[in-house]
Amino acid sequence: MQLLLNDKQTICALATSVGGALGVIRVSGNEAIGIADRAFKAPKGQRLQALPPQKVQYGHIVDEQGQTIDEVLVTCFHAPHSYTGENAVEISCHGSAYILNEVLKLLVNLGCRQAQPGEFTQRAFLNGKMDLSQAEAVADLIAATNRASAQLALGQLRGHFSGELAALRDKLLHITSLIELELDFSDQDVTFADRQELQALAEEIRAKIASLAHSFETGRAIKSGISVAIVGKTNVGKSTLLNRLLKEERAIVSDIHGTTRDVIEDTMQINGINFRFIDTAG
Repeated sequence: MQLLLNDKQTICALATSVGGALGVIRVSGNEAIGIADRAFKAPKGQRLQALPPQKVQYGHIVDEQGQTIDEVLVTCFHAPHSYTGENAVEISCHGSAYILNEVLKLLVNLGCRQAQPGEFTQRAFLNGKMDLSQAEAVADLIAATNRASAQLALGQLRGHFSGELAALRDKLLHITSLIELELDFSDQDVTFADRQELQALAEEIRAKIASLAHSFETGRAIKSGISVAIVGKTNVGKSTLLNRLLKEERAIVSDIHGTTRDVIEDTMQINGINFRFIDTAG
């Protein structure tokens, strides 16, 4: 589904998985607080629009007939101090699929649009709350299956990779400006940069690019798992080794040669990193 780059309509979506004790619904857009306020009823009549930023308020979500849907906690975030950089509201409900669906339907009836997948992060990117590298890290962090991939995504989300790219960009601009000066005044006996300095800077840039390229390969291996093939002649203990590593009888072990005819594989974590062990035929 294509995201709408210039759509400023207030959006809403379930931010947690269905089936837990609690569910959180997120609303974002210029009218987020006003729309949520129309669905919210506090015990003493407090209005969400009058709440201090990030102040949690207890109350009820009521439908258009005034009937209570659920008891909730509501937190308001004023632009630009929110995940998306827009006005935002988070409604913490009970985790019933029925309740969550009713609250979402009510918000849509009051003027929200159901958010498309990734639209909250897209708005955060468009509003300058994060760069593209950080936006990609959000998906990686959500999909992380082990400690190493989670730490990798978290570091990228905090801007570590963006900082490396910014430093590399500064070095490229510096060497480009020196070379352009030399070219502009090449017909005059003027030197703006020592040749050894230019060579050292170029080597530093080359090393940084190589390091970043290597880190990409490392990161991809950490995220998808490191493949380890167990190879050797027949009946040397490949299947036994796989079973010992996995601590279960995953492969058939026999004195008969050629028992393993198809590739058998399984994954396990070692020191927080996924390894995919592959038992092959001899």
